[in-house]
Amino acid sequence: MKRGAPQALARRLLSDARSVLRIYRSTELAGAFGARDLARIARDALSTPRRGGLAVVHAHALAEPSRPALVAGTARLSYGELDERVNRLTHALVALGIDAGDRVGLYLKNGHEFFELHLALSSLGAVGVHLGHRLKADEVVHILGDAGTKALFFDAELSDVVDEVFSRPSPPMPRVRAIATSPAAGYESYEAFLAAGRSEAPHPGRGEGWGGVMLYTSGTTGRGKGARREFASMGLSPVLSLLSRLPLRRDERHLVVCPLYHALPVIFAAPILALGGCLVVTKHFDAGAVLATIAEERITSSLVVPTMLSRLLALPAATRFHQDTSTLRWLMSGAAPLPAEVARGIEDWLGPILYNVYGATETGLVTLAGPGEHTARPGTIGRPLGDNELRLLGLDGTEVSTGEVGELYVKNGMLMDGYHGDPSATRAASRDGFFSVGDLASRDADGYYYLADRKTDLVISGGVNIYPWEIEQRLHAHPDVFEAAVVGVPDAEWGESLVAWVVPRLGAHPTAEALTEFVRAGLADYKRPRSVLFVDALPRSPTGKVLKRELRARWASEPAPANRSIP
Repeated sequence: MKRGAPQALARRLLSDARSVLRIYRSTELAGAFGARDLARIARDALSTPRRGGLAVVHAHALAEPSRPALVAGTARLSYGELDERVNRLTHALVALGIDAGDRVGLYLKNGHEFFELHLALSSLGAVGVHLGHRLKADEVVHILGDAGTKALFFDAELSDVVDEVFSRPSPPMPRVRAIATSPAAGYESYEAFLAAGRSEAPHPGRGEGWGGVMLYTSGTTGRGKGARREFASMGLSPVLSLLSRLPLRRDERHLVVCPLYHALPVIFAAPILALGGCLVVTKHFDAGAVLATIAEERITSSLVVPTMLSRLLALPAATRFHQDTSTLRWLMSGAAPLPAEVARGIEDWLGPILYNVYGATETGLVTLAGPGEHTARPGTIGRPLGDNELRLLGLDGTEVSTGEVGELYVKNGMLMDGYHGDPSATRAASRDGFFSVGDLASRDADGYYYLADRKTDLVISGGVNIYPWEIEQRLHAHPDVFEAAVVGVPDAEWGESLVAWVVPRLGAHPTAEALTEFVRAGLADYKRPRSVLFVDALPRSPTGKVLKRELRARWASEPAPANRSIP
């Protein structure tokens, strides 16, 4: 997907180099590393075994081994300690047989293990396959099998799901090496696995490439698709463009509060390590606890989703103004539309420090809105970053006029390498080198973009992408359900919430509580409907297609139907 003329590549590299130089000067790295140091880091970054980010972490470990790098729970790691742990982990992975191109599953909650594994896998040219920690056994089986993983690292709290994954007779799941973050019956522990590796830098010469990541998106008509991204072919222009617009410093203390199995938190956390900053990682989001952590850890920045901002604003004023938030230099909102009233509330409280980024797993970073722009231009997602080229196309494939809505197509150096094992899906979403995830948008005369709707039935709830198809399939498996349709409706807290419209089987009398629990038992918790409505029939087109727009309109016109239930 990302091929271009040599002249275009040269221009991109020159632009990236200029951006790196600006960031180098503005973030105080110039005082930490001289020209010779940078040349050495660049050589290391382009060679085995210290590829990419690992080269920079090693450089910080040599320059200031006691410099804080990671805080996660009770673990507090310096750059020297992080470097040694990644060396050990790399040797242990080599002993396990992991090589360039191999895929390793990461079924993890937030923690230092996630970053250690990504650094080690990158050094070997291997690929980290992200699995959301709220996925259930069926979903995990599909991803592990589809990706062809050779090993699985999982959070010990998820051992019951992993037990189910490997004990299923159908479909058969090969028993790969599984390592738990802490002791779990029947599995090797992460610390024991790491301790078996040697502490010195790994030897060069094992395979080619910088590795990559594979993240699974939800499907509209079937199982999720694996979006592949190889680090060696990934352009950095949008990332560097974004970083150059932020008030970044080398003393950054960045709060990681969004789930790391998503692409966006990693895009922001990785540059913090490259700068020599410190990542403070939280396992769960709790508004009061996050506010206390900001004060206690002297947090300077964080990436959040709009739902988190809403929950912070919902805290009592006495709580919000009791904690010291003066160290915050920037907050980044992403993964879901940012309501103007939420942005206004945050900036009234914390000052002009709020940014809003738009992108997707398949496209990487696309646009950015800076402080004040999302209130001055309600609904905007900002203007393009870096080398992004955007097109808004109508149904006839031609570009729409200013102010008109069209399907948003993106072209940049961060585009994924394609859907794993599904070239037809890649082709269907591509047009002349541009890629679309189905979002509809408009552009004003000043070049600001605004999301209008989604071409598909994608629902974004609390920053998480959800497709109703798999929820409907789960409901259809219930013996009391004749048919069901699931739609997203506006929600003040979550952005959108799920509503299931259910036609019961003749003579059956299912309850809303029973159906939501049935969905919860088979799918991730966030995929359960927040409301269930029972109807005699679903509205359909002459061809038999369920008219979901009529269901949404019915919900809006009947704000409190008698059979609504919100568990």
